[in-house]
Amino acid sequence: MTTILPRPLGLLILTVLSMSLAACSQDSEYDLVIANGRVIDPETQLDAIRHLGIRDGSISQISQQPLRGNKTIDASGLVVAPGFIDIHSHTPTLLGQQVNLLDGITTQLELEAGSFPVSFYGEHFRDGAQINYGSSVGHWAVRTKVIEGVDMPYIFAGDKILTMAGPTWMQAATAAQIEQMRLLLNQGLDGGGLGIGVLLDYMTEAVSEAELSMLFEVASERDVPLFVHVRRGYTGDPAGLVEVIDLALETGAPLFVCHITHNAMGGIGDWLAMIDEANQAGANITTETLSYAAGGTSISADVFRRRDWQAIFDISYQDVQWVATGEWLTKETWDKYAKEQPTGMVNHHYVKEDWVETALQWPGMMVSTDALPAIDTSIPTNPNIAGTFSRLLGHYVREREVLSLSDALARSSLYQAQWMEQASPVFKNKGRIQRGADADLVIFDAQTIAANAVYGDPYLKPTGMLHVLVAGELVVQNGLPVEGPAPGQKLLGSVSPVSYTHLRAHETSLHLVCRL
Repeated sequence: MTTILPRPLGLLILTVLSMSLAACSQDSEYDLVIANGRVIDPETQLDAIRHLGIRDGSISQISQQPLRGNKTIDASGLVVAPGFIDIHSHTPTLLGQQVNLLDGITTQLELEAGSFPVSFYGEHFRDGAQINYGSSVGHWAVRTKVIEGVDMPYIFAGDKILTMAGPTWMQAATAAQIEQMRLLLNQGLDGGGLGIGVLLDYMTEAVSEAELSMLFEVASERDVPLFVHVRRGYTGDPAGLVEVIDLALETGAPLFVCHITHNAMGGIGDWLAMIDEANQAGANITTETLSYAAGGTSISADVFRRRDWQAIFDISYQDVQWVATGEWLTKETWDKYAKEQPTGMVNHHYVKEDWVETALQWPGMMVSTDALPAIDTSIPTNPNIAGTFSRLLGHYVREREVLSLSDALARSSLYQAQWMEQASPVFKNKGRIQRGADADLVIFDAQTIAANAVYGDPYLKPTGMLHVLVAGELVVQNGLPVEGPAPGQKLLGSVSPVSYTHLRAHETSLHLVCRL
Protein backbone atom coordinates (compact mmCIF):
# COMPACT_ATOMS: atom_id res chain seq x y z
CA MET A 1 0.00 0.00 0.00
CA THR A 2 1.41 3.42 -0.95
CA THR A 3 0.65 6.48 1.11
CA ILE A 4 0.68 9.81 -0.68
CA LEU A 5 1.13 12.77 1.64
CA PRO A 6 -0.35 16.17 0.94
CA ARG A 7 2.29 18.31 -0.74
CA PRO A 8 2.75 20.88 2.09
CA LEU A 9 3.10 18.10 4.69
CA GLY A 10 5.51 16.23 2.44
CA LEU A 11 7.65 19.33 2.03
CA LEU A 12 7.63 19.84 5.80
CA ILE A 13 8.78 16.29 6.42
CA LEU A 14 11.51 16.59 3.76
CA THR A 15 12.68 19.84 5.33
CA VAL A 16 12.84 18.32 8.83
CA LEU A 17 14.60 15.23 7.45
CA SER A 18 17.11 17.42 5.64
CA MET A 19 17.78 19.41 8.82
CA SER A 20 18.21 16.18 10.82
CA LEU A 21 20.67 14.77 8.29
CA ALA A 22 22.61 18.03 8.37
CA ALA A 23 22.74 17.88 12.15
CA CYS A 24 23.86 14.25 11.99
CA SER A 25 26.52 15.18 9.47
CA GLN A 26 27.70 17.96 11.75
CA ASP A 27 27.80 15.53 14.70
CA SER A 28 29.92 13.09 12.69
CA GLU A 29 32.68 15.67 12.15
CA TYR A 30 35.66 14.89 14.35
CA ASP A 31 38.46 17.01 15.75
CA LEU A 32 40.90 14.75 13.92
CA VAL A 33 40.61 11.81 11.58
CA ILE A 34 43.35 9.25 11.03
CA ALA A 35 42.52 7.77 7.66
CA ASN A 36 43.51 4.57 5.87
CA GLY A 37 45.88 3.27 8.53
CA ARG A 38 46.59 -0.33 9.48
CA VAL A 39 45.02 -0.15 12.93
CA ILE A 40 46.31 -2.72 15.43
CA ASP A 41 44.62 -3.14 18.81
CA PRO A 42 46.46 -5.87 20.77
CA GLU A 43 43.52 -6.50 23.11
CA THR A 44 40.77 -7.20 20.56
CA GLN A 45 43.24 -8.47 17.94
CA LEU A 46 41.94 -5.95 15.42
CA ASP A 47 44.48 -5.70 12.59
CA ALA A 48 42.84 -4.05 9.59
CA ILE A 49 42.59 -0.88 7.54
CA ARG A 50 40.39 1.51 9.48
CA HIS A 51 39.58 5.18 9.90
CA LEU A 52 39.73 6.66 13.41
CA GLY A 53 37.61 9.59 14.51
CA ILE A 54 39.00 11.50 17.49
CA ARG A 55 36.99 13.93 19.57
CA ASP A 56 37.85 15.63 22.90
CA GLY A 57 41.01 13.59 23.37
CA SER A 58 39.35 10.20 22.96
CA ILE A 59 38.79 7.69 20.18
CA SER A 60 35.18 8.32 19.19
CA GLN A 61 34.86 6.14 16.11
CA ILE A 62 36.60 3.22 14.43
CA SER A 63 35.16 2.85 10.95
CA GLN A 64 35.59 0.90 7.75
CA GLN A 65 34.19 3.91 5.94
CA PRO A 66 35.90 7.31 5.53
CA LEU A 67 35.19 9.92 8.19
CA ARG A 68 35.11 13.71 8.10
CA GLY A 69 37.27 15.71 10.46
CA ASN A 70 38.55 19.21 11.02
CA LYS A 71 42.02 17.75 10.40
CA THR A 72 43.04 14.54 8.70
CA ILE A 73 46.20 12.45 8.86
CA ASP A 74 46.57 10.10 5.91
CA ALA A 75 48.09 6.95 7.41
CA SER A 76 48.09 4.92 4.18
CA GLY A 77 50.79 2.25 4.37
CA LEU A 78 51.42 2.98 8.05
CA VAL A 79 50.62 1.23 11.34
CA VAL A 80 48.40 2.99 13.87
CA ALA A 81 48.96 1.59 17.38
CA PRO A 82 48.39 2.50 21.02
CA GLY A 83 51.00 4.90 22.39
CA PHE A 84 53.79 3.13 24.25
CA ILE A 85 53.77 3.06 28.05
CA ASP A 86 57.23 3.13 29.59
CA ILE A 87 56.69 1.49 32.96
CA HIS A 88 60.28 2.02 34.12
CA SER A 89 61.91 5.41 33.50
CA HIS A 90 64.15 7.72 35.51
CA THR A 91 64.04 10.81 33.31
CA PRO A 92 61.08 13.12 34.08
CA THR A 93 62.79 16.03 32.33
CA LEU A 94 62.00 18.16 29.30
CA LEU A 95 64.77 16.50 27.32
CA GLY A 96 63.63 13.07 28.46
CA GLN A 97 60.10 13.93 27.38
CA GLN A 98 61.19 15.02 23.90
CA VAL A 99 63.34 12.01 23.07
CA ASN A 100 60.78 9.62 24.57
CA LEU A 101 58.00 11.05 22.40
CA LEU A 102 60.13 10.65 19.29
CA ASP A 103 60.33 6.92 20.17
CA GLY A 104 56.54 6.67 20.49
CA ILE A 105 56.30 6.83 24.29
CA THR A 106 53.13 8.62 25.36
CA THR A 107 53.21 7.67 29.06
CA GLN A 108 56.40 7.76 31.14
CA LEU A 109 56.32 6.17 34.60
CA GLU A 110 58.92 6.12 37.39
CA LEU A 111 57.92 2.98 39.27
CA GLU A 112 61.12 1.17 40.27
CA ALA A 113 62.59 4.02 42.33
CA GLY A 114 59.46 6.15 42.77
CA SER A 115 59.24 9.35 44.78
CA PHE A 116 58.13 10.83 48.08
CA PRO A 117 56.19 12.99 48.36
CA VAL A 118 54.50 12.02 45.10
CA SER A 119 53.08 15.54 44.82
CA PHE A 120 56.58 16.82 44.05
CA TYR A 121 57.20 14.40 41.22
CA GLY A 122 57.28 16.02 37.79
CA GLU A 123 58.70 19.40 38.79
CA HIS A 124 60.09 19.88 35.28
CA PHE A 125 56.56 19.68 33.90
CA ARG A 126 55.04 22.38 36.10
CA ASP A 127 54.46 24.60 33.05
CA GLY A 128 52.78 21.77 31.16
CA ALA A 129 53.69 18.36 29.81
CA GLN A 130 53.39 16.80 26.39
CA ILE A 131 53.73 13.31 27.85
CA ASN A 132 51.68 11.55 30.52
CA TYR A 133 53.72 10.83 33.65
CA GLY A 134 53.45 9.40 37.14
CA SER A 135 55.35 7.78 39.99
CA SER A 136 55.12 5.07 42.60
CA VAL A 137 55.85 5.82 46.26
CA GLY A 138 59.60 5.45 46.61
CA HIS A 139 60.55 3.24 49.56
CA TRP A 140 64.11 4.58 49.46
CA ALA A 141 62.84 8.18 49.69
CA VAL A 142 60.60 7.28 52.62
CA ARG A 143 63.58 5.50 54.19
CA THR A 144 65.74 8.60 53.73
CA LYS A 145 63.09 10.71 55.45
CA VAL A 146 62.83 8.33 58.40
CA ILE A 147 66.46 7.33 58.91
CA GLU A 148 68.27 10.53 57.92
CA GLY A 149 65.54 13.15 58.34
CA VAL A 150 66.32 14.34 54.81
CA ASP A 151 63.90 15.12 51.97
CA MET A 152 65.12 13.85 48.58
CA PRO A 153 61.92 13.42 46.58
CA TYR A 154 63.32 11.28 43.77
CA ILE A 155 66.61 10.20 42.29
CA PHE A 156 66.79 13.21 40.00
CA ALA A 157 65.33 16.38 41.48
CA GLY A 158 66.20 19.84 40.12
CA ASP A 159 69.77 19.40 38.94
CA LYS A 160 70.78 17.10 41.79
CA ILE A 161 71.38 13.40 41.17
CA LEU A 162 71.19 11.04 44.11
CA THR A 163 74.37 9.56 45.54
CA MET A 164 73.54 6.08 46.74
CA ALA A 165 75.61 6.24 49.89
CA GLY A 166 74.96 6.96 53.56
CA PRO A 167 72.69 5.52 56.26
CA THR A 168 69.69 5.08 53.97
CA TRP A 169 71.56 2.55 51.88
CA MET A 170 73.59 0.81 54.59
CA GLN A 171 71.84 1.11 57.97
CA ALA A 172 69.26 -1.34 59.26
CA ALA A 173 66.00 0.21 60.49
CA THR A 174 64.65 -0.23 64.00
CA ALA A 175 61.17 -1.63 64.60
CA ALA A 176 59.88 1.88 65.32
CA GLN A 177 61.42 3.21 62.10
CA ILE A 178 59.83 0.41 60.11
CA GLU A 179 56.42 1.37 61.49
CA GLN A 180 57.06 5.02 60.70
CA MET A 181 57.88 3.99 57.13
CA ARG A 182 54.57 2.10 57.01
CA LEU A 183 52.68 5.29 57.81
CA LEU A 184 54.56 7.38 55.26
CA LEU A 185 54.07 4.78 52.55
CA ASN A 186 50.33 4.93 53.17
CA GLN A 187 50.49 8.71 53.02
CA GLY A 188 52.25 8.42 49.67
CA LEU A 189 49.59 6.09 48.33
CA ASP A 190 46.88 8.45 49.56
CA GLY A 191 48.73 11.19 47.69
CA GLY A 192 48.45 9.39 44.35
CA GLY A 193 51.39 6.99 44.28
CA LEU A 194 51.07 4.29 41.62
CA GLY A 195 52.18 1.45 43.87
CA ILE A 196 55.44 1.14 45.84
CA GLY A 197 58.95 1.19 44.34
CA VAL A 198 61.66 -0.83 46.10
CA LEU A 199 65.37 -0.50 45.18
CA LEU A 200 66.19 -3.58 47.21
CA ASP A 201 69.41 -4.45 45.40
CA TYR A 202 70.85 -1.03 46.25
CA MET A 203 70.41 -1.62 49.99
CA THR A 204 71.01 -5.35 50.15
CA GLU A 205 72.45 -5.43 53.66
CA ALA A 206 70.27 -2.65 55.08
CA VAL A 207 66.74 -3.97 54.52
CA SER A 208 65.79 -6.64 57.03
CA GLU A 209 63.25 -9.41 56.61
CA ALA A 210 60.88 -7.46 58.86
CA GLU A 211 61.15 -4.30 56.74
CA LEU A 212 60.64 -6.16 53.47
CA SER A 213 57.65 -7.98 54.93
CA MET A 214 56.16 -4.63 55.92
CA LEU A 215 56.39 -3.42 52.32
CA PHE A 216 54.50 -6.46 51.07
CA GLU A 217 51.91 -6.06 53.83
CA VAL A 218 51.20 -2.45 52.82
CA ALA A 219 50.92 -3.38 49.15
CA SER A 220 48.55 -6.22 50.01
CA GLU A 221 46.38 -4.07 52.29
CA ARG A 222 46.14 -1.35 49.68
CA ASP A 223 45.92 -3.77 46.74
CA VAL A 224 48.64 -1.97 44.77
CA PRO A 225 51.72 -3.36 43.00
CA LEU A 226 55.24 -3.51 44.38
CA PHE A 227 57.98 -2.77 41.84
CA VAL A 228 61.09 -4.51 43.13
CA HIS A 229 64.70 -4.54 41.98
CA VAL A 230 65.49 -7.84 43.68
CA ARG A 231 68.67 -8.54 45.61
CA ARG A 232 71.26 -9.65 43.11
CA GLY A 233 73.17 -12.90 43.48
CA TYR A 234 76.19 -14.23 41.62
CA THR A 235 75.60 -14.74 37.88
CA GLY A 236 71.89 -15.33 38.08
CA ASP A 237 71.53 -16.88 41.54
CA PRO A 238 67.72 -16.92 42.03
CA ALA A 239 67.77 -16.42 45.82
CA GLY A 240 66.63 -12.81 45.45
CA LEU A 241 63.70 -13.86 43.29
CA VAL A 242 62.72 -16.66 45.67
CA GLU A 243 62.63 -14.16 48.53
CA VAL A 244 60.07 -11.89 46.89
CA ILE A 245 58.04 -14.73 45.35
CA ASP A 246 57.58 -16.24 48.82
CA LEU A 247 56.33 -12.91 50.18
CA ALA A 248 54.02 -12.41 47.21
CA LEU A 249 52.47 -15.84 47.81
CA GLU A 250 52.22 -15.23 51.54
CA THR A 251 50.63 -11.76 51.37
CA GLY A 252 48.87 -11.75 48.00
CA ALA A 253 50.58 -8.48 47.06
CA PRO A 254 50.92 -7.86 43.30
CA LEU A 255 54.63 -8.10 42.43
CA PHE A 256 56.49 -6.60 39.48
CA VAL A 257 60.07 -7.86 39.09
CA CYS A 258 62.16 -5.10 37.50
CA HIS A 259 64.34 -5.83 34.43
CA ILE A 260 64.42 -9.57 35.00
CA THR A 261 66.90 -10.24 32.18
CA HIS A 262 69.55 -8.12 33.86
CA ASN A 263 69.22 -10.02 37.13
CA ALA A 264 68.56 -13.54 35.91
CA MET A 265 71.29 -13.41 33.23
CA GLY A 266 71.86 -16.92 31.87
CA GLY A 267 69.22 -18.27 34.25
CA ILE A 268 66.41 -16.31 32.60
CA GLY A 269 64.50 -19.44 31.59
CA ASP A 270 64.56 -20.80 35.14
CA TRP A 271 63.52 -17.46 36.63
CA LEU A 272 60.53 -17.19 34.31
CA ALA A 273 59.55 -20.79 35.09
CA MET A 274 59.59 -19.95 38.81
CA ILE A 275 57.25 -17.00 38.20
CA ASP A 276 54.93 -19.24 36.16
CA GLU A 277 54.85 -21.78 38.98
CA ALA A 278 54.10 -19.08 41.57
CA ASN A 279 51.30 -17.63 39.44
CA GLN A 280 49.78 -21.07 39.03
CA ALA A 281 49.82 -21.31 42.84
CA GLY A 282 47.84 -18.07 43.13
CA ALA A 283 50.44 -15.30 43.03
CA ASN A 284 50.09 -12.13 40.93
CA ILE A 285 53.56 -11.58 39.48
CA THR A 286 54.83 -10.08 36.24
CA THR A 287 58.06 -8.64 34.90
CA GLU A 288 59.82 -6.66 32.19
CA THR A 289 62.92 -6.64 30.00
CA LEU A 290 64.87 -3.98 28.16
CA SER A 291 65.61 -4.01 24.43
CA TYR A 292 69.20 -2.81 24.89
CA ALA A 293 71.67 -5.22 26.43
CA ALA A 294 73.80 -3.16 28.82
CA GLY A 295 72.90 -2.23 32.37
CA GLY A 296 73.05 1.42 33.36
CA THR A 297 73.36 2.79 36.89
CA SER A 298 75.45 4.92 39.26
CA ILE A 299 79.08 4.05 39.89
CA SER A 300 78.23 4.44 43.59
CA ALA A 301 75.56 1.71 43.47
CA ASP A 302 75.79 -0.86 46.25
CA VAL A 303 76.79 -3.65 43.86
CA PHE A 304 79.90 -1.66 42.84
CA ARG A 305 80.84 -0.22 46.23
CA ARG A 306 80.40 -3.15 48.57
CA ARG A 307 80.28 -6.32 46.51
CA ASP A 308 82.35 -8.33 44.03
CA TRP A 309 80.71 -6.89 40.91
CA GLN A 310 83.17 -8.54 38.53
CA ALA A 311 82.14 -11.98 39.78
CA ILE A 312 78.44 -11.08 39.91
CA PHE A 313 78.31 -9.81 36.30
CA ASP A 314 81.13 -12.02 34.97
CA ILE A 315 82.84 -8.96 33.45
CA SER A 316 85.76 -6.66 34.22
CA TYR A 317 86.67 -2.98 33.88
CA GLN A 318 87.05 -3.10 30.10
CA ASP A 319 83.37 -4.10 29.80
CA VAL A 320 82.21 -0.88 31.49
CA GLN A 321 81.69 2.52 29.85
CA TRP A 322 81.76 5.87 31.63
CA VAL A 323 78.49 7.33 30.34
CA ALA A 324 79.61 10.97 30.32
CA THR A 325 82.40 10.32 27.79
CA GLY A 326 81.67 6.88 26.33
CA GLU A 327 85.17 5.72 27.24
CA TRP A 328 85.86 2.14 28.24
CA LEU A 329 87.29 2.01 31.74
CA THR A 330 90.42 0.62 33.32
CA LYS A 331 90.96 0.00 37.01
CA GLU A 332 92.73 3.36 37.24
CA THR A 333 89.97 5.36 35.56
CA TRP A 334 87.31 3.45 37.51
CA ASP A 335 88.93 4.34 40.83
CA LYS A 336 89.35 7.94 39.74
CA TYR A 337 85.71 8.42 38.74
CA ALA A 338 84.37 6.54 41.76
CA LYS A 339 86.28 8.90 44.04
CA GLU A 340 85.79 12.19 42.19
CA GLN A 341 82.34 11.74 40.63
CA PRO A 342 80.31 9.32 42.78
CA THR A 343 77.03 10.40 41.13
CA GLY A 344 78.38 9.56 37.67
CA MET A 345 76.73 6.87 35.54
CA VAL A 346 78.19 3.73 33.97
CA ASN A 347 76.97 1.27 31.35
CA HIS A 348 78.14 -2.25 32.12
CA HIS A 349 77.89 -4.60 29.16
CA TYR A 350 77.06 -8.09 30.34
CA VAL A 351 73.63 -9.05 28.95
CA LYS A 352 73.57 -11.53 26.06
CA GLU A 353 71.24 -11.32 23.06
CA ASP A 354 69.72 -14.76 23.62
CA TRP A 355 68.76 -13.79 27.19
CA VAL A 356 66.71 -10.89 25.83
CA GLU A 357 65.10 -13.05 23.15
CA THR A 358 64.14 -15.68 25.74
CA ALA A 359 62.57 -12.99 27.91
CA LEU A 360 60.66 -11.38 25.05
CA GLN A 361 58.90 -14.64 24.22
CA TRP A 362 57.48 -15.07 27.72
CA PRO A 363 53.70 -14.44 27.68
CA GLY A 364 52.96 -11.14 29.37
CA MET A 365 56.52 -9.81 29.16
CA MET A 366 56.68 -6.01 29.06
CA VAL A 367 59.37 -3.84 27.52
CA SER A 368 60.68 -0.69 29.19
CA THR A 369 63.56 1.77 28.90
CA ASP A 370 65.10 2.03 32.39
CA ALA A 371 66.27 5.38 31.00
CA LEU A 372 68.80 7.28 33.08
CA PRO A 373 68.27 10.98 33.96
CA ALA A 374 68.83 13.29 30.97
CA ILE A 375 68.81 17.06 31.11
CA ASP A 376 71.17 18.22 28.36
CA THR A 377 72.29 16.57 25.12
CA SER A 378 75.86 17.60 25.89
CA ILE A 379 75.76 15.07 28.74
CA PRO A 380 75.57 11.53 27.35
CA THR A 381 73.26 8.89 28.77
CA ASN A 382 72.31 5.40 27.60
CA PRO A 383 70.51 4.92 24.26
CA ASN A 384 67.49 3.30 25.93
CA ILE A 385 66.00 6.78 26.32
CA ALA A 386 65.73 7.33 22.55
CA GLY A 387 65.49 3.93 20.90
CA THR A 388 63.94 1.27 23.15
CA PHE A 389 60.65 0.72 21.30
CA SER A 390 61.96 1.43 17.82
CA ARG A 391 64.65 -1.18 18.47
CA LEU A 392 62.00 -3.66 19.61
CA LEU A 393 59.95 -3.15 16.44
CA GLY A 394 62.87 -2.96 14.05
CA HIS A 395 65.41 -5.40 15.45
CA TYR A 396 63.35 -8.00 17.28
CA VAL A 397 60.18 -7.94 15.13
CA ARG A 398 61.24 -7.20 11.56
CA GLU A 399 64.85 -8.42 11.54
CA ARG A 400 65.02 -11.22 14.12
CA GLU A 401 61.34 -12.25 13.87
CA VAL A 402 61.29 -13.03 17.58
CA LEU A 403 57.78 -11.61 17.92
CA SER A 404 54.86 -10.74 15.71
CA LEU A 405 54.08 -7.05 15.35
CA SER A 406 50.89 -7.36 17.41
CA ASP A 407 52.75 -9.24 20.17
CA ALA A 408 55.39 -6.53 20.32
CA LEU A 409 52.75 -3.81 20.54
CA ALA A 410 51.06 -5.66 23.42
CA ARG A 411 54.42 -5.75 25.22
CA SER A 412 54.80 -2.00 24.60
CA SER A 413 51.39 -0.79 25.71
CA LEU A 414 48.54 -3.19 26.52
CA TYR A 415 50.23 -5.32 29.17
CA GLN A 416 51.47 -2.21 30.97
CA ALA A 417 47.99 -0.69 30.97
CA GLN A 418 46.36 -3.89 32.20
CA TRP A 419 48.88 -4.26 35.03
CA MET A 420 48.58 -0.62 36.06
CA GLU A 421 44.79 -0.85 36.35
CA GLN A 422 45.58 -2.28 39.80
CA ALA A 423 47.03 1.10 40.73
CA SER A 424 44.64 3.49 38.97
CA PRO A 425 41.50 3.27 36.83
CA VAL A 426 42.95 5.83 34.39
CA PHE A 427 44.83 2.96 32.73
CA LYS A 428 41.60 1.26 31.64
CA ASN A 429 41.53 3.74 28.74
CA LYS A 430 45.19 3.39 27.77
CA GLY A 431 47.11 0.83 25.73
CA ARG A 432 44.15 0.15 23.45
CA ILE A 433 42.51 1.35 20.22
CA GLN A 434 38.84 1.07 21.10
CA ARG A 435 35.93 3.47 21.30
CA GLY A 436 36.24 5.59 24.42
CA ALA A 437 39.96 4.90 24.83
CA ASP A 438 42.37 7.80 25.22
CA ALA A 439 43.73 8.97 21.87
CA ASP A 440 47.36 8.30 22.84
CA LEU A 441 48.57 6.93 19.52
CA VAL A 442 51.66 6.23 17.44
CA ILE A 443 51.80 6.06 13.65
CA PHE A 444 54.89 4.40 12.16
CA ASP A 445 56.24 2.63 9.11
CA ALA A 446 56.68 -1.04 9.99
CA GLN A 447 59.02 -1.53 7.02
CA THR A 448 61.55 1.08 8.12
CA ILE A 449 61.13 1.52 11.87
CA ALA A 450 64.56 1.30 13.52
CA ALA A 451 66.51 2.70 16.43
CA ASN A 452 69.54 4.83 15.65
CA ALA A 453 70.59 5.61 19.22
CA VAL A 454 73.73 3.74 20.28
CA TYR A 455 76.10 3.74 23.23
CA GLY A 456 78.21 6.86 22.88
CA ASP A 457 75.59 8.61 20.69
CA PRO A 458 72.38 8.09 22.68
CA TYR A 459 70.07 10.89 21.51
CA LEU A 460 69.70 9.99 17.84
CA LYS A 461 66.02 9.84 16.93
CA PRO A 462 64.56 6.68 15.36
CA THR A 463 63.75 6.09 11.71
CA GLY A 464 60.14 5.42 10.74
CA MET A 465 58.34 6.88 13.79
CA LEU A 466 56.26 9.51 12.02
CA HIS A 467 53.42 10.81 14.19
CA VAL A 468 52.67 10.66 17.91
CA LEU A 469 49.47 11.86 19.57
CA VAL A 470 48.75 12.41 23.25
CA ALA A 471 45.09 12.94 24.15
CA GLY A 472 44.35 13.45 20.45
CA GLU A 473 46.91 16.21 19.95
CA LEU A 474 49.92 15.87 17.68
CA VAL A 475 53.13 16.16 19.68
CA VAL A 476 55.31 14.60 16.95
CA GLN A 477 54.58 15.24 13.28
CA ASN A 478 56.57 13.79 10.40
CA GLY A 479 59.22 12.66 12.87
CA LEU A 480 59.73 16.12 14.38
CA PRO A 481 58.66 17.56 17.75
CA VAL A 482 55.61 19.83 17.71
CA GLU A 483 56.05 22.82 20.01
CA GLY A 484 53.14 24.31 21.90
CA PRO A 485 50.55 21.71 22.88
CA ALA A 486 50.74 20.34 26.42
CA PRO A 487 48.11 17.58 26.57
CA GLY A 488 50.07 15.36 28.97
CA GLN A 489 48.62 14.59 32.39
CA LYS A 490 50.07 13.57 35.72
CA LEU A 491 48.60 10.13 36.40
CA LEU A 492 47.69 9.40 40.01
CA GLY A 493 46.75 6.26 41.86
CA SER A 494 43.33 5.74 43.37
CA VAL A 495 42.89 5.66 47.14
CA SER A 496 41.77 2.12 47.88
CA PRO A 497 39.92 1.04 51.03
CA VAL A 498 42.26 0.45 53.96
CA SER A 499 41.86 -0.39 57.61
CA TYR A 500 42.40 2.94 59.30
CA THR A 501 41.93 1.26 62.69
CA HIS A 502 44.93 -0.88 61.80
CA LEU A 503 46.95 2.18 60.79
CA ARG A 504 45.96 4.14 63.91
CA ALA A 505 47.15 1.25 66.04
CA HIS A 506 50.59 1.56 64.49
CA GLU A 507 50.42 5.33 64.86
CA THR A 508 49.49 5.17 68.54
CA SER A 509 52.29 2.75 69.29
CA LEU A 510 54.75 5.28 67.92
CA HIS A 511 53.05 8.30 69.54
CA LEU A 512 52.89 9.89 66.14
CA VAL A 513 50.32 12.22 64.64
CA CYS A 514 49.91 11.36 60.99
CA ARG A 515 47.29 12.90 58.76
CA LEU A 516 46.14 10.16 56.44
